[in-house]
Amino acid sequence: MASITAENQSQEDRSKRSLELALAAVRVAAEDRGRDIQLLDMRELTQIFDYFVIVTGSSRRQLHAISEDIDHALEDGMGDRRMGIEGYNESRWIVLDYGTVVIHIFDEETRDYYRLEDLWADAKVVDISRQLSEVNALD
Repeated sequence: MASITAENQSQEDRSKRSLELALAAVRVAAEDRGRDIQLLDMRELTQIFDYFVIVTGSSRRQLHAISEDIDHALEDGMGDRRMGIEGYNESRWIVLDYGTVVIHIFDEETRDYYRLEDLWADAKVVDISRQLSEVNALD
């Protein structure tokens, strides 16, 4: 019985940490003027990761800035470690893999084409309005 409780606590701690990382990525993307930011709770759909952060940038330069700033915030600021990155050189769809959180940074055309929100339509959308309004208040 104690191992079940410990396992539940461990999953709860993991989920809490994942949400903290995802919300930090949302804030950074908003600070870098990313658009159409969404946070999807994937925990009921897959055991591989907990959250998707999806954001649109308007240029290669902006996509790079968002990805680099998210890396800086999550690695340097929060002590996490990125497990992988894909698409940085092509700069149409950059994927940052933090294990439990996967961040997708798209240009507009590529996001419209792949429509991850539709593909994962059963995922719960996390309310990020507070994070976005905090960033907007700084402007």
